[in-house]
Formats: sequence, structure tokens, C-alpha cells
Amino acid sequence: MSAASRAPQCSNGSNRTTPAHRTRTPRARSRAALLAAGTAVAALALSACGSGGTSGGGGNTNFIMGKDGIATVGKGKRAAAPDLSGKTVDGKQLDVADYKGKVVVLNVWGSWCPPCRAEAPGFERVYQSLKGQGVQFVGINTRDSNTAPAIAFEKQQGVTYPSLFDPTGKLMLRFKKGTLNPQTIPSTLVLDRDGKIAARSLSPLSEEKLRKMIAPVLTEK
Repeated sequence: MSAASRAPQCSNGSNRTTPAHRTRTPRARSRAALLAAGTAVAALALSACGSGGTSGGGGNTNFIMGKDGIATVGKGKRAAAPDLSGKTVDGKQLDVADYKGKVVVLNVWGSWCPPCRAEAPGFERVYQSLKGQGVQFVGINTRDSNTAPAIAFEKQQGVTYPSLFDPTGKLMLRFKKGTLNPQTIPSTLVLDRDGKIAARSLSPLSEEKLRKMIAPVLTEK
């Protein structure tokens, strides 16, 4: 007997229930509704975690992954970075577009993130050694509910370059789908002198890897 032919029998069976059983049906339906709702919430949570929001997941971003975990985009296939402007963690106004003409390193971080603490000193050293060559670092601080932990982090780690304050990840969600994943912190992007995304890492970077990521963009004419 096929599944289709069995289905009506299941529904018909409910018609043969005793009156006593029928009195329990609303309660059973209520339990079933609660179970279905719980399943839907769990599925939504898994989906949100896996997709990383509207900027996570797929998307034709033209990245080519290297063996070192750094993804790059050919010069003629790069997408422009979105509007990245707002208040910094120390209350100043900053617009990344003002750095056009420089190579810009964007680092997404949080004071609560151990890998961010591990990579921060190396980022500062690279910044100090390359800022005279037209390289500007900008942080994007995320998921810190207020600026106090972020300011303490920068002081403790000796970070001197500015960071935009983005507690809810709104700036990250401005990037084209597939560029960044809000669930993946730290993340780093390198913008070329035209403000286009040239390289990406979705994992912590050593000082050596960071220099390797910047070097090809810096040598472009």
C-alpha cells in the first residue's frame, strides 16, 4: 500500500475516536502547537547562527581562497566597500571614504574576543611600520554594549588607530552578502586605494600573515 493510500486511513482513524478521546484533542493539539513552535524557534536559531545574518553565507564576491587562508579578488573584479561612517569608540566622527587614496586595513574586533586580544599587538606594529607608506588601519568594534570595554581594550593592547563603534553589527551588514560573517570575529579586510575590497581573512591573523595580506595591494599602481 502506498503512502498516499495510507494517509486517508490515518485521518479517517481520527473520526473513529471515542467521545472520551475527543475531549482530549484540544489539549493534544495545544501540545503539538507548542512542539511545532519550539521546533521553528530552534530552526531559526540554527539558521541565524549558520548564515551569520544577511552578510554571511553565499554571494558572488569573486574571492579566491589561498592556501594560507587569505582570500583575494583580482583588481578588475573588486566590489566597492559600503558606507562606513559614524562615531568612533572615543566619540569622534570618522568616515572611511576620507582615506581614499590609501590602502585601508579594516579589522572587526570586540573586547570580549580572546583571538582579538592575541592579534591586536601585531596589528599595531604593522600599522606603525606601514602608515608612512600610505596604509591606514581602521577597527570596527562590535558587540560591546558600550564604549568603556573597547576603550580599555585599546589602552591595554596599545592600539592607536581609530575604531568605529558598531555594537549591533549594522556596519557589517552593509557589506555585500558573502563578504563578512557577523558570527566570525575577528575578521580583516584590505581595501585598495580606490576603496575596493582586495583581500579578506575570516580568522585571526599573525603579524606575518597580515603583512603578507597587505603587501600585494600596497605595491599596486
